[in-house]
Amino acid sequence: MQNGFQSLNWLAVLIAAVSAFALGGLWYSPLMFLKVWAKEAGIDMDPEKRGNMAKIFGISFILSFIASFFLAMFIGPDAGAPFGTLAGFMAGFGWVLTFMGIIYLFEGKSLRLFLVNAGYSVTSLTIMGLIIGAMQ
Repeated sequence: MQNGFQSLNWLAVLIAAVSAFALGGLWYSPLMFLKVWAKEAGIDMDPEKRGNMAKIFGISFILSFIASFFLAMFIGPDAGAPFGTLAGFMAGFGWVLTFMGIIYLFEGKSLRLFLVNAGYSVTSLTIMGLIIGAMQ
């Protein structure tokens, strides 16, 4: 039996990371939830006040890659698409959404902001799990 690093499909990890990054671009765009997210989070959309966007996007992709890597390690080499999808959904819903919910409760953030952000996390991890499972 190979260890986790040797059996890892690095192309699947990369494609899953790109999928999360691309979904984020769509999810937080004017086509979907940009207005709700910006309003509820108190984000000023003025480009001059947003900070270094190259740095933000670069680090965001690195974090997506790290999440994809750990999800692939969790799913394992013999997953298949159905298990990968279920595992991604369960990681998103069971871990990310629940802990975000706790944090949002204590921070007094709105339900709408929680639904946008947690929805992105659950959807992204589900798609990542599908990709990783299908490509293992």
